Amino acid sequence: MIRTGNDYRDSLNDGREIWIGGERVDDPCTHPQFKPVIDIRARIYDMQHDPKTQEAMTYEEQGERFAIGLRLPFEKQDWQDKRDAVDLVMHDIGGVVTRMGDETIGEMWSLWDGKDILNEIDPRFATNIERHIHQCIKDDPFHVSANTDPKGDRSKAPQDQDPDMLVHVVKETDAGIVIRGAKYETAAAYSNQAFLKPTIANWGNDKLSDYALGCIVKMNAPGVKHICRTGFAGRAGSNDYPLSNRVDEIDTLMILDDVLIPWEDVLFYQHTRAAAFIRTTLHRYSAFPFVQRTLSYADLIIGAALWNVKQTGLDKQQAVQEKLSELAVWREGIDAFLTASIATAEKSPNGLLMPNQSMLMSGRVHALTNLPRMMHMARELCGGQICVTPDAATFAAADTKPWMDKFYSINDEWVADDRRRLLSLARDLLNSDYAGHRLTFQLFAQSPPFAQLAAVYRNFDWQGPLEFAHKAAELSDNVWGKGTRH
Repeated sequence: MIRTGNDYRDSLNDGREIWIGGERVDDPCTHPQFKPVIDIRARIYDMQHDPKTQEAMTYEEQGERFAIGLRLPFEKQDWQDKRDAVDLVMHDIGGVVTRMGDETIGEMWSLWDGKDILNEIDPRFATNIERHIHQCIKDDPFHVSANTDPKGDRSKAPQDQDPDMLVHVVKETDAGIVIRGAKYETAAAYSNQAFLKPTIANWGNDKLSDYALGCIVKMNAPGVKHICRTGFAGRAGSNDYPLSNRVDEIDTLMILDDVLIPWEDVLFYQHTRAAAFIRTTLHRYSAFPFVQRTLSYADLIIGAALWNVKQTGLDKQQAVQEKLSELAVWREGIDAFLTASIATAEKSPNGLLMPNQSMLMSGRVHALTNLPRMMHMARELCGGQICVTPDAATFAAADTKPWMDKFYSINDEWVADDRRRLLSLARDLLNSDYAGHRLTFQLFAQSPPFAQLAAVYRNFDWQGPLEFAHKAAELSDNVWGKGTRH
């Protein structure tokens, strides 16, 4: 059944091995850098029980409630319900979080769409992925993805360097396979399980490869070690860096030191065809919630910029309105791609309803490639004070408060403390270490830009433009065969 926040917290005290800042973490739920984001994930679980939010966060079947984010999509309304739930969460927590579970479960749906390929390899694999999907719906775990390997020297095959640079199988046993290597994954240290699959790398061109692997990894399994980047929470005061201290999601180098994966948790193994399938279809569903997170990020950027120009009266200037309009066009473009991808949704090979792939992948490129320019435009609108304003302690100290009140109060509506709060939000959103981290994360979290463009190339319908130009130029039929070999 759906969990409560305390159920989730209790699940993390399972003996898992976590290090951050070079020190072993005894209890991630109380650790100052993990606690804020764990509390957010717990809040999401509690929203599933809160009478004010339960209807939006869950659905009911046979008298039992389940998380809407994990629901298999068969109708357009299923996607709208998921979208409404994500919007509700973002507004409730007052920020943007990416790893909630709904954005990773779709990767398993993509593999399930390839069940015919899995059946060719081993019928157990198709059974395993179906069982795990339904098990997630039933048990409501915090489910993440395990995708990116350290890779090492990418000019060499993994076999020609330290073989652990890409996760691989070291031996088979009656109980399952034993794997070794490492994966980077956001939120792994405070999740319950991960869908591990090959990265974009050379795992080999042979039909069989020990690097072609997909499986479920439990985060507390023996041999799993979480070595985390130092978080932003606690580095500076929460009054000065409200996002860093509340919604920073901790990234993990997840070490897999001879980890046993039971056969029932193996989703594919050795067959490079299955690995290639999941790599090309991985974000068939999960790109939708990811792009929706970027839409929420766009709203936060626009809101911070607009409040900054309104407080100083610059919102009436044409040049300012033009920049705000550019931000709005970017934002509305993201929204339009999301809406269109569901309005023209397609049936998947396994009978699920998947967003229109060309629309969705194009929307992802639009959202992310324009993000750096939009952040810089918001900086221009916010002005230089986001990088020179003193901290909250200065605004509160007896000796300096009168000066801060004098120079930061604009009128009776915009007093110094409100202006400081707004500038602090804009600084943390656009200029801080957190802001830089967030920008890089958004650009690479689902795949590097070249791979995102490759997804557009694979899914765009090139036939229509070819036919249109063929007719307009009155080309002969004998060029049609060559022209359509795209």
